[in-house]
Amino acid sequence: MTCYAIGYLHHVEMGAAIVSYLESIDATLAPFDGRFIVHGGQKHMLEGTFKGDLIVIAFPNLALAQSWYASPAYQTILPLRTKNADGAVFLIEGVDEDHHATDILSPK
Repeated sequence: MTCYAIGYLHHVEMGAAIVSYLESIDATLAPFDGRFIVHGGQKHMLEGTFKGDLIVIAFPNLALAQSWYASPAYQTILPLRTKNADGAVFLIEGVDEDHHATDILSPK
């Protein structure tokens, strides 16, 4: 099942540290088959407000996503982001292609 690393970042201090983080992150994703799905991008708001940036990185499964986050390569660059941006980051598993909204009403 595809797993997504979701980042909701705000108050990002764009400086040398964030630039270094951005220049380094792709190499940390490659060994775990991670790829950006959403990285900032222009928002077209339909409801409510949303301040900040949304980042979505897809991995083939939860184990690979967890391994990426815990990897020495990512842990080395992580402080470049955490010291220069506020926000929340989490992993969430996707759904099957045949998923329907009502599927959440009955546990599998």
